[in-house]
Amino acid sequence: MLESLLGYFTNDISIDLGTANTLIYVKGRGIVLNEPSVAAVDKNTGKIIAVGQEAKNMLGRTPGEIEAIRPLKDGVIADFETTEALLRELIGKVMKRRFLVRPRIMVCVPSGITEVEKRAVRDSAAAAGGREVYLVAEPIAAAIGVGLPISKPAGNMVIDIGGGTTEIAVIALSGIVNATSIRIGGDKLDEAIIQYVKRQYNLLIGEQTAEQIKIQIGSAYDVGDVKPMEVKGRDLVAGVPKTIRIKAEEVREALTEPISQVVDAVKRSLETTPPELAADIVDRGIVLTGGGALLRGLDALLREETNLPINMVEDPLTAVVLGTGKILDDPEQYAKVLMK
Repeated sequence: MLESLLGYFTNDISIDLGTANTLIYVKGRGIVLNEPSVAAVDKNTGKIIAVGQEAKNMLGRTPGEIEAIRPLKDGVIADFETTEALLRELIGKVMKRRFLVRPRIMVCVPSGITEVEKRAVRDSAAAAGGREVYLVAEPIAAAIGVGLPISKPAGNMVIDIGGGTTEIAVIALSGIVNATSIRIGGDKLDEAIIQYVKRQYNLLIGEQTAEQIKIQIGSAYDVGDVKPMEVKGRDLVAGVPKTIRIKAEEVREALTEPISQVVDAVKRSLETTPPELAADIVDRGIVLTGGGALLRGLDALLREETNLPINMVEDPLTAVVLGTGKILDDPEQYAKVLMK
């Protein structure tokens, strides 16, 4: 009775705590927040000055006393205190009735997460205001989010490419039968672009510029005519600001190595999939989710490399958090998918 009374006064929330973006789903309200996982901190006082998009706009532009931090690296918590403060601020934005009862929180985590990393996520969410904290693996949440029948004895394969990790999982009977988690994601693609521009043009560009290049003209496969893009940065020889024009083919070349690592991981996962489930995947295809899935031509490249149907979901960025929302709406049906 107490539990149902507490439930009446609070809204359970789920959080897709990503390396690049954090999305929050509130039970009964849907997705209420989608902000970059960045916090700006005053070095002198240790106080949070800004979070989310406001803090991201400060990346690479802060004076000495302010530091813009991305507290998650490769899909896991790298800076515990900043992550806790970031979560508290973001939860505060969406929970107007915080003073009544602390919410139950469900957090998505990579399937390859260690026990120590699980503990860090639980502790951060609890310290940020969670009454109870549950964890769910990102591939399972993504599969539920896109409506795959994960409880049936049939194989469903999901590739979730986030900012810090790529999760590849074969799911059947509400569990992960075969999982591959690699620390390659959108961040590594940005890094590859930065290094390429540095090597080819002696030009130093920032993370945000690299991300813009990736979004505007980046591709994994030849997708036809794409106009070159003007890029501004600092000339490493003369030390002055400089503008260059970069072509889509060059960006594709820059992304070859990290993309090939993703393709290799998919092939490894298929090689170790039980034959009965592999037969299901041939019929059903592979579902592609996560922000990295938006890279042009990635589905075409995977289709060519695996000879399997690749199904791009309508909104790959929100698949994971929508999945946790479905779990919140029907916790009894999905009790098996929660991490112990």
